[in-house]
Amino acid sequence: MSIEGAHVVTVTGEEFPDGHVVVEGNRITAVGPGPAPLVSGDRGQGHGSHARVDGRGCLLTPGFVNTHNHLYQWVTRGLAVDSTLFEWLTTLYPVWAGIDEDAVHVGASGALAQLALTGCTTSSDHHYVFPREGGDVLGAEIRAAQEVGLRFHTTRGSMDLGQRDGGLPPDHVVESTEAILAASADAVARWHDPSPGSMLRVALAPCSPFSVTGDLMRESAVLARELGVAMHTHLAETLDEEDFCRERFGCSPLEYVEGLGWTGDDVWFAHAIHLDDAAVKRIGDTATGVAHCPSSNARLGAGIARTRDLRDAGARVGLGVDGAASNEAGSLLEELRHAVLFARAVGGPTALTVRDALELGTMGGAAVLGRADDIGSIEVGKLADLALWRLDGLGHVDVADPVAALVLGSPPPLELLLVDGRPVVERGRVRTVDTDALARECLRVHRTLLEKAS
Repeated sequence: MSIEGAHVVTVTGEEFPDGHVVVEGNRITAVGPGPAPLVSGDRGQGHGSHARVDGRGCLLTPGFVNTHNHLYQWVTRGLAVDSTLFEWLTTLYPVWAGIDEDAVHVGASGALAQLALTGCTTSSDHHYVFPREGGDVLGAEIRAAQEVGLRFHTTRGSMDLGQRDGGLPPDHVVESTEAILAASADAVARWHDPSPGSMLRVALAPCSPFSVTGDLMRESAVLARELGVAMHTHLAETLDEEDFCRERFGCSPLEYVEGLGWTGDDVWFAHAIHLDDAAVKRIGDTATGVAHCPSSNARLGAGIARTRDLRDAGARVGLGVDGAASNEAGSLLEELRHAVLFARAVGGPTALTVRDALELGTMGGAAVLGRADDIGSIEVGKLADLALWRLDGLGHVDVADPVAALVLGSPPPLELLLVDGRPVVERGRVRTVDTDALARECLRVHRTLLEKAS
């Protein structure tokens, strides 16, 4: 496939206002200005494997990388909309306790389809709710990702600190430390593919300081490093968490988890909002990753992360939509816009540029997930995960800078989304799953979960 005539933003510093990209198989084989070179088998316009795609009036970017989500939450949207994080969790945990394979498959399918429509080609997921009668819920979301066609980094999340032991989650949704470690090792053995070009990887992800024990955090870190997989958790999301850690452990959230082995280039935190200067420097010095989730943070009133400071300190920073129960839009493109606006609201107009935001959503996310060699930029040899945005309509045609049109303007039509060289979205429609039928299934599951919890 050859895409030509588009404004190509490589995210390496090069841009080609009238450029081309050539894809052969699942890899990019040519990038540059002007028309695309002829490729054996070219057969004119279209979106097939040997097609020449007319990109005039479009912006071509790398596909976006989502570094934090809870996919099952797609079917529990619109609840506790005016609550704090802890109030919100208390309301939602009884609903989430009713999930099973069917609910997770449907919810993950809906969330991933929406991510695809907003330019996402790779998504991670933090799944930590494993009801005793729920079945193989992790397998259900993996199957959803395979059907929608996105590159996927799932995490085997966990909670072992229930209410009776001073934690936040209800006791019936927590597991024993021993069961969690065994299930974590099994998930890696079953699904983790470390090979270049992998479509599926697994990380270990105890939920948060207020829902897991220190023993689980420590032993999960040891296990992850033995197995050679990454580690993920929530950290420093709210001031309530800061108070919890200081009262229970006598230190800040970062100091607490670092003492358990949780910093380094194989670790990434979700949110990381409430950090002092020393914490920002420590995260940067250890090359720890951060999933910045501006929409969810605002929805829950949690605060605004120090994105510029973290980047300047050397942290790996990407974007995440977070779960749809705290970000009903589930749009990764919206996170780019909010990242810019919120950073500027507290740091002034130069705090984050539109190209910084595009980098956060692409190369930044790839670095957070340990995939910077594979994805995140448009370069020869990288995987063909690409988003072609149409900017020649009323909403964008007279915006002088096409990157500003994408990041600051209204969401533009997505002409084409390639994942691993295969079309997943064409002309604004997901081609891999029936989204109309999926919407009906989402409503069915939503109603079922609310009935179970009532």
